[in-house]
Amino acid sequence: MMQTEEAAQRIEALIRQIETLADAYYNRDNPLAEDYEYDMLMQELKGLEEAFPQLLRPDSPTQRVGGKASGRFEKVTHSVQMGSLQDVFSYEQVRQFLTRVQESVSQPWFTVEPKIDGLSVSLLYENGVLTCGSTRGDGFVGENVTANLKTIRSIPLKLKNAPPLLEVRGEVYMAAEQFERVIARQEAQGEQPFKNPRNAAAGSLRQKDPKITAGRKLDLFVFNVQQAEGISFDQHSDSLDKLKEWKFPTIPYTVCGADAEAVLAAIEKIGAQRGDLPYDIDGVVIKVNDLAQRELLGSTAKNPRWAVAYKFPPEEKQTRLLRIDIQVGRTGVLTPVAVFEPILLAGTAVSRATLHNKQFIEEKEIRPGDTILVRKAGDIIPEVLASVAHEENSTPYTMPTHCPACGAAVSKEEDEAAVRCTNPLCPAQMFRSIVHFASKPAMNIDGLGPAIIQQLMEAELIGSPADLYTLTKEQLLSLEGFREKSADNLLNAIASSKAQPLDRVIAALGIPNIGQNTAVLLCDRFGSVDAIRQATAEEIAAIDGFGEIMARSVRDAFDRPDFAALLERLQALGLTMAYEKKQKSEIFAGMTFVLTGTLPTLKREEAKSMIEANGGKVTGSVSKKTSIVVAGEEAGSKLTKAETLGIPVIDEAELLRRMQA
Repeated sequence: MMQTEEAAQRIEALIRQIETLADAYYNRDNPLAEDYEYDMLMQELKGLEEAFPQLLRPDSPTQRVGGKASGRFEKVTHSVQMGSLQDVFSYEQVRQFLTRVQESVSQPWFTVEPKIDGLSVSLLYENGVLTCGSTRGDGFVGENVTANLKTIRSIPLKLKNAPPLLEVRGEVYMAAEQFERVIARQEAQGEQPFKNPRNAAAGSLRQKDPKITAGRKLDLFVFNVQQAEGISFDQHSDSLDKLKEWKFPTIPYTVCGADAEAVLAAIEKIGAQRGDLPYDIDGVVIKVNDLAQRELLGSTAKNPRWAVAYKFPPEEKQTRLLRIDIQVGRTGVLTPVAVFEPILLAGTAVSRATLHNKQFIEEKEIRPGDTILVRKAGDIIPEVLASVAHEENSTPYTMPTHCPACGAAVSKEEDEAAVRCTNPLCPAQMFRSIVHFASKPAMNIDGLGPAIIQQLMEAELIGSPADLYTLTKEQLLSLEGFREKSADNLLNAIASSKAQPLDRVIAALGIPNIGQNTAVLLCDRFGSVDAIRQATAEEIAAIDGFGEIMARSVRDAFDRPDFAALLERLQALGLTMAYEKKQKSEIFAGMTFVLTGTLPTLKREEAKSMIEANGGKVTGSVSKKTSIVVAGEEAGSKLTKAETLGIPVIDEAELLRRMQA
């Protein structure tokens, strides 16, 4: 029997561990553990707090929702709390929940719904127009991500015959096929791939640039009405049907009676479909259908008493590791990949999984011939969990001393786990470098994807990004699949990319640690390739937003002879090597704007960009600190609040006039 002092120590350790994992999962979109491991830690903590109620702390993770609003976005206070559900992990616990409800209300009926593994959001509509979209945060305060949510095409921006005010709650997710495309693109560009679909959805929705969110093609299911003026519902299922009439993508549901066997059968049915669904689910939600009964049942400080979430256990299988292959990435990193006897996981056959690096293999003592334990992280990406048994007379695996693609020696820096090929002209590196160079965030060469790049390299028509600009129509027509029009289209796209600004060129060159935003900062500070070439590491590190590691990456790249030669070729071929800074005025310096309603000619993001380019700031809510409200058609409560506070209100025409003054 555990004593109080021992329980107190264990509770303290659990709280520290859970808070670390929760911060990484909710706030940094970088999970450090699988959901099941996190759930088990929470279950242990709950059990100890129930056994030792005197040790229950008000700041315990069991007493609050996991996330918090970040400083990157404007905060939104939820008028209706966005709570979380109590998790259960066995059919016995489901039965216990059903029994508790049946003892509290008369003849309850239940709905059973798939639990989408994504990011919970609120959508607020005023007079049928979407005015605010926010994340859950801590349940009371979330982040305003309206602009990013508007890029999700399944979300209606305007509702027909809607009540004056409607707030709904849903789950943003990334579909399985889209997740695989994003992962493939990240790997081809040498980027750190998302760990699972939930991580991908959260990271994509919380981008500062809505264009990035739009490119990730997120989706959403709505599963609840938070509040509605002028309309009421008796049953939860009725509200979902009404939401469907308003063209919301609603969660599929099954209405069951009060019979526990019917509820469990519905859970079984959803579980059996799990591998065939186009989206990721991590469980099933069981809710009381009658809304009046929900009111009677009430809620705890954190969870409603009228619903629980049954969490699926992760599917794990054993198989035999046949061999370990090596893939060479864009930056020369050698990544070991496990090739094993095919197994069926979450409805699909898998036979490969990344082993990350030398350290990962050593820590798990993985050897060719081993019996290994495999599962799908997020039911999408296969991962090796452990070595279960070594084959007789097996020996530890050692990373190659030479690159398998080009034969050059490999090296390893003391402060990182990665092993790298030392040959900058390695064909495997070059392939991924050219894929990155042509990608949308870089030179944006339309129609030049990995398959065509591979075809061009195999035909020995290109060996570096610069070779793209020397391709001829005759060369393309000699390749399988090219016709007059397709050859012309590709050559025109390549030629058009020469006009890309210098920051795109720098980002396209794939300097480690330098992405789109940092390339802009670098070019804005120095103004040309020649100036960057002459800058010291200290001068580069002094840029706001840079650090010593990033500065050293830039300096090391520009000091490499092959990099310098590539830049010279690109310059000779007509690519932009000087940076034209965007001129900003200070007309609106120190002023805060709020945009509301539909503007006649400008999109909301266009107006926002124009205001910011003239020194102003745009926020999502009206307060005493607001300087001006720009109102369009069907302006809602923001306009009313501005008039109440006496804040100046102008239209689009006046905004444009002031910018031209």
